[in-house]
Amino acid sequence: MKSFKKVPAIEKAVAILDLLAREKKPLSLADISNRLGFNKSTVFNIIYTLVEQNLMERVSPNSYQLGFRLHLLGRSAGKGSVLINAIHPFLEEINQKTLLSAFLGMMHGNRAIILDKVDDAFDIKIHSEVGMRLPLLAGAGGRALLSLLKDEEIEEILQKNQLKKFTPMSVTDKELYTDLIKEVRKEGIAIDMEEYIEGIRALSIPIRTQIVKSPLAIWAVGLKAQIPEERILELKAYLIQVKERIEERLNL
Repeated sequence: MKSFKKVPAIEKAVAILDLLAREKKPLSLADISNRLGFNKSTVFNIIYTLVEQNLMERVSPNSYQLGFRLHLLGRSAGKGSVLINAIHPFLEEINQKTLLSAFLGMMHGNRAIILDKVDDAFDIKIHSEVGMRLPLLAGAGGRALLSLLKDEEIEEILQKNQLKKFTPMSVTDKELYTDLIKEVRKEGIAIDMEEYIEGIRALSIPIRTQIVKSPLAIWAVGLKAQIPEERILELKAYLIQVKERIEERLNL
């Protein structure tokens, strides 16, 4: 049997991830260093690497939490994360009842990351894979995620990122876009009538939970023919009811 040597940097990285998982809240570099007794420069280098690999996420100038890639790894491991296990049955329900593709997404920087999806109930599928990154400022999903942020955070994102005209229906005026986000807060749902991709419509519900700090949303997506204007009210009422059930389950 070959002898092997442990890799100290990997052991320390795992210890940092374990600490964040136990604490269930963002920690500063100093917090991590003090709790684990590791040198600050070592912790800094490990954190920088983990953030680059999306295994950790920077949530303030000096505060970190677990990154979205851990959710994807947990899903691939078969057991899945607590978050995905809790929400997946609702994606299946949405897919079965509406015949629309159902996605769970998380905000990460200026992107929306797809964490899970169900699209089995209809032959025509929307091509978006788990792990795929979508523009944050595009369509219903992005507005649902942004609706969970503070006004100043939204303003900062809009100042740093241009609203692109993906289709003739895209909203490119920042004031109007901000008003639409406020409407999502009020109504509990965002609606995309071919703003991101021509011929594709979507409805998205923001999900409030303490399980993760990053904004979460679910969106139901289909062809224009699947989501005619006369079906919007029915889908809206159903998805808001799903949102309430999910949040009740996650925040027990």
